[in-house]
Amino acid sequence: MEKTFVETDLNVQKEIQELRSLIRDIPDFPKPGIIFKDITPLLHKAWAIQKIVDFIGNRYIGAGIDIVAGIESRGFILASALAYKIGAGLAIIRKPGKLPYKTVSATYTLEYGEDKIEVHEDAIQKGMKVVLIDDVLATGGTMGAAIDLVEKLGGKIVSIDFLLELTFLGGREKIEKGKYPIFSLIKF
Repeated sequence: MEKTFVETDLNVQKEIQELRSLIRDIPDFPKPGIIFKDITPLLHKAWAIQKIVDFIGNRYIGAGIDIVAGIESRGFILASALAYKIGAGLAIIRKPGKLPYKTVSATYTLEYGEDKIEVHEDAIQKGMKVVLIDDVLATGGTMGAAIDLVEKLGGKIVSIDFLLELTFLGGREKIEKGKYPIFSLIKF
């Protein structure tokens, strides 16, 4: 995917810096030594939500995206707004036991063990054009599992998007593998 106005326009970059300034650091959450990037101040501002959805969504207007798949839980916020903006359906990827119908699952590794995510087996059909979205790209484990789910169901991933990326954790390298474009609106 070629660079868009979001990556190249200087006025847009200033607006992105304004969005970035609303993200607050919460030290020692959820455990000592972690600095949590809290996006809720962004969500408190109507103009910020509109900018985020426009910056990400304008990349897909007219692209024929069938499904936006959001990952639990803050990914749901972005995915539903993005799906509305571009006229696509919504698939939700959840932790085990949260979906009522038949599911497909994928496991991923955490620093302290493994975890799993699931999606309804009929949420994405073979050949559907899919945008995957989550709030934060950290280590890439959850998104790697989400990619596996979409591929198992036969979806065609158009892009993998994040509101923000913690570049120092190297998650992009773990999921990129040159296979799919990755877009992060804000980088730390």
